[in-house]
Amino acid sequence: MSLLTVGTVAFDAIETPFGKTDKIIGGAATYIALASSYFNKPINMVSVIGDDFPEEALENLRNHGANTDGIQVKHGEKTFFWSGKYHNDMNTRDTLATELNVLADFEPVVPTHYQECEFLMLGNLTPAVQMSVINQLPNRPKLVVLDTMNFWMDIALDELKAVLKKIDVLTINDEEARQLSGEYSLVKAAQAILTMGPKYLVIKKGEHGALLFNNESVFFAPALPLEEVFDPTGAGDSFAGGFIGYLASTRDTSFDNMKRAIIFGSAMASFCVEKFGTERLINLSQEEIDDRVQDFIDLVQFDISLVND
Repeated sequence: MSLLTVGTVAFDAIETPFGKTDKIIGGAATYIALASSYFNKPINMVSVIGDDFPEEALENLRNHGANTDGIQVKHGEKTFFWSGKYHNDMNTRDTLATELNVLADFEPVVPTHYQECEFLMLGNLTPAVQMSVINQLPNRPKLVVLDTMNFWMDIALDELKAVLKKIDVLTINDEEARQLSGEYSLVKAAQAILTMGPKYLVIKKGEHGALLFNNESVFFAPALPLEEVFDPTGAGDSFAGGFIGYLASTRDTSFDNMKRAIIFGSAMASFCVEKFGTERLINLSQEEIDDRVQDFIDLVQFDISLVND
């Protein structure tokens, strides 16, 4: 079904305990599009790049079923660039460089043939950009998912709260959930955040899995223990792409189906971290995805009897 994603298409330079890269392709919308492409096509993208962004990278997105008509190209300007260094635990990182470049004055334009989307994934961007996209759609999508971060909570909290009233699902990590809600307990944090507008809340806990909340129910999905984690940079966006891609493919937005979507999103995130950048997401087979999802099923499947003999 029609899926629209908004976010960055960017360059990253990454250093982890396992190695480092020069400039490679990254950005929230890139990871979301690649991850969701294994479940639903096309993926309509809205973003902005400079004329330094390689055409072959755009062609690779198109080969995965992405429609790049909504990616603005600003001639004479540079693409957004981020550089970071991860610590030994791979859960913390230092930002070495952030160059907004074309993002500094990005005004998204949703092409007419994108506007009747049924599923909208708002990747991590300024809340003003996210709201602009929502306001350009003539009809409310079947499902609106929003990703954000603590930076916007620090500098644009009122704008973020306005966007929260317009969405169905919020995805954030545990630290961000605590900051947004003012509660340390994630259960209390979820209760507070769900009063702000979202019907569902996904709290990502990295190597410790993910939690899905609504007003009545809670679901926990573990993370898959991996032998090697090379680069966690796009894991959260890959999770979001798998999550909304699966929901769009099934057109089922019930809590039970969101539980399944959490598993598919977790599977895509687990692939992402196995290589630097988008490398692992580019050439996945359906068999690999099926096997990885089965790994998650096997991880939590067990028999137990509550009857005493």
